[in-house]
Amino acid sequence: MTKVREADRSGAAPRASLPEIFWAFLVIGATSFGGGVVAYLRNVLVIGRGWLDEEQFLSALEIAQALPGLNATNMSVIVGDRLRGPPGAALAFIGMTAPGAALVMALGVLYASNAENPYVNAGLIGVGAAAVGMLSAVTFQIGRKQLAAPIDLAIILVTVTMVSFFHISLVIVLLTVGPLAVLIYRPRPGGVGAQPPE
Repeated sequence: MTKVREADRSGAAPRASLPEIFWAFLVIGATSFGGGVVAYLRNVLVIGRGWLDEEQFLSALEIAQALPGLNATNMSVIVGDRLRGPPGAALAFIGMTAPGAALVMALGVLYASNAENPYVNAGLIGVGAAAVGMLSAVTFQIGRKQLAAPIDLAIILVTVTMVSFFHISLVIVLLTVGPLAVLIYRPRPGGVGAQPPE
C-alpha cells in the first residue's frame, strides 16, 4: 500500500516483481472471457493492485485499441513494460496468452465432438451475454470521465455510425476520425493541452 501511495505522489508506476506481474496476468488470462477481459484488467490493475490509476489505465487501453492485435495482449505488454521494462512485458504477455491458448486447444477438440449439443450452444450464448454485460459496465465506469464534453459524444456518434450503420472498415474510420480527434485535443501553445475547444 505504501508503494502505491508513493507512486501516486511521484507519478511513476509502483515497483512490482516479475513473478507478481506474471501471476497477475496469468490469473487474468485464465479467468476472463471475451470482451469482459477489459473489466478484469481494470479490477486487477487499478482496483486490486494499484499498479495504474484510472487515467493511466484509460491511456493504456486507448493505445492497445489503436494497435494491431488483441486489446488484452496489447495491454499486457504495455503494462508489463511500464512496471518492469522488456522482461515485465514478456512475462505479462506469456501470462496473459498461455491459459487462453491451452484452453482454446482443449475446447476446440471438445466442441468438434459436441457441436450439435443444444446445451453446449446455450452455454456459449450465456458466456457471450455475460461478456457483453461486463464490457458495458467497464465502459461506463472508465468512460464517464472522458465523455463529459459534447465533442466527445459527437466523435463517438460519428465513429459508431460509420462502423455500425455504414459498415466502413475500422481501419478507414481510425485513419479519418483518429487524426481529427488528435487535432481537436492537441496541446495549445502557452496552456495545458488535451482540452476540447470551447
